[in-house]
Amino acid sequence: METIDNLNSLLGDSLKDTLQPGGKLKIAASCFSMFAYEALKEELEKLESVEFIFTSPTFAQGSSTDKIRKERREFFIPKLERERNLYGTEFEIQLRNKLTQRAIARECAEWIRNKVTFRSNATKSRMQEMACLDAQDEEPTVYFGLQGFTAVDLGYQKGEALSSFVNKFSGEAMTRQFLTSFDQIWQDEEKLEDVTAQVIEHISNVYSENAPERIYFVMLYNIFSEFLEDIDEDVLPNDRTGYEDSVVWKKLFNLSLIHI
Repeated sequence: METIDNLNSLLGDSLKDTLQPGGKLKIAASCFSMFAYEALKEELEKLESVEFIFTSPTFAQGSSTDKIRKERREFFIPKLERERNLYGTEFEIQLRNKLTQRAIARECAEWIRNKVTFRSNATKSRMQEMACLDAQDEEPTVYFGLQGFTAVDLGYQKGEALSSFVNKFSGEAMTRQFLTSFDQIWQDEEKLEDVTAQVIEHISNVYSENAPERIYFVMLYNIFSEFLEDIDEDVLPNDRTGYEDSVVWKKLFNLSLIHI
């Protein structure tokens, strides 16, 4: 067993050495970031296949992929943090600021179409995170203890965790139980839901040509998302809170009447 602390040794560097052409990678993680793909692009592109399980309900039916007024808008915005992480976590902001997102997203989406299947835990039961590599001519390898699959989790960007230890196991005897557990869950259609199409659609939004209407609604969402999440049909906004007097409301309200 080898312990990776993401300080003196990095998970990303270890994966670069471990991932072999033609191998099959199996990942169970809380989230996925296209910047993790960018960091390991050369190695990931050479794999035969990747099976990815979101360990908590992510992009699952009815959770956050409901399209708001779909008859008017042909896009949707992820609400959960683990879903927004597709575009980069809050700690990967330096990568996002390089203005290379569109190129990375395009390449990542194509890689997913060719090699990757995403499934989401559709239950409330907890699943442990792990990454398993089943190579053709090498002994299988398992990484146990990772959280997400992002540039931060790979050790290439600084996060907020005080410690980030991952254990690496090699050899048939040490890894078989992990691989068997992953495969059993992967094949259980009652526990997992395929969300590959949703992931591709979200990532494709990064490099698609956006109409002014779409940018307008994205802007509205980011300004008012927290406010809107706190209301429903039974609890309507209180006009006395003064939101109608805000500069943003006065500038955008008349425009919103045109589009809604």
